[in-house]
Amino acid sequence: MSYNSSDIKRIIAEIIEAKKDKGGVRSLYLVGCGGSLGALYPAKTFMEKESAKIKSAWINSSEFVHSTPKDFGENSIILLACHKGNTPETIQAAKLGRDRGAAVIILTWLEESEIVEFGDYIVLYSFDASPDHLAGNIDYSGEKTLCALYVAVELLAQTEEGYANYDKFYEGARMITTIIRNARNHVADRAKEFAMARKNDSVIYTMGSGASYGAAYMESICIFMEMQWLDSSSIHTGEYFHGPFEITDSNRPFMIQISEGSTRELDERALVFLKKYAKNIEILDAKELGLSVIDGSVIDYFNHSLFNNVYPIYNHELAAERQHPLPTRRYMWKVEY
Repeated sequence: MSYNSSDIKRIIAEIIEAKKDKGGVRSLYLVGCGGSLGALYPAKTFMEKESAKIKSAWINSSEFVHSTPKDFGENSIILLACHKGNTPETIQAAKLGRDRGAAVIILTWLEESEIVEFGDYIVLYSFDASPDHLAGNIDYSGEKTLCALYVAVELLAQTEEGYANYDKFYEGARMITTIIRNARNHVADRAKEFAMARKNDSVIYTMGSGASYGAAYMESICIFMEMQWLDSSSIHTGEYFHGPFEITDSNRPFMIQISEGSTRELDERALVFLKKYAKNIEILDAKELGLSVIDGSVIDYFNHSLFNNVYPIYNHELAAERQHPLPTRRYMWKVEY
């Protein structure tokens, strides 16, 4: 049986009830690989910032299997993201969860796949499967990142005497689809300009902070490195002045996310430096892109979805200008690894 985002509240309630006589839920592990791991980053940040009682960790699937946390077991929930349900490392992590007696929640796009036999709850998320993810006609409140956040929010609300900003969070979730669609339209022309300017570059860095850092990470490893074969790295704006800023010059291109919320100051500080010493800077400012209509108490957790769904507009234009289609691979799914 599969579920969708609207079922997550009930799923968490069932897990809590089932583990009530076994010591309750004590830990939440967020597990995946690549972009699926990156998509879980806002849930990681939420748990670290908001939860006082539940241990949480954000771990690559293979590392989770080979270096399993000592407390992982029947008092744990493992939340795995696996887009097509066929990533071997994530399947192994799900199997480990089943064998250890943890509650296994799997976020996936495909209802039938190899991983589903190891899940207690299979949650299907919304995904724009159109070429280059350009259709934009999905309900973004049901995408992978938000589904993971719902798990975190519900777990906190149902185990720690409520979550004070619960209603404001879900109000933000109801607003995110309109915000994203408007933002995608807003950047259409500048994405074309970006692609023209960057088509001959060999390196592009991404920058971000807070709950949205996962979006910068995903753009760097999944798009620039995997799909465009460009040198890239995601630089945390809080870490920028502790080493990485030494590579800044007038030639190196940067894409920087300016988040709304608690870590905006980190991003703005980095941007001031970039504007002084770099020339090729693409700025994605959540305030300009309309995120500020969401309440400030929860806005941190929606930056990722905004940035991650604005990037495809840029990615399509860049791939077209470079004549390097996004599905092009030389190793992935083609050789043994």
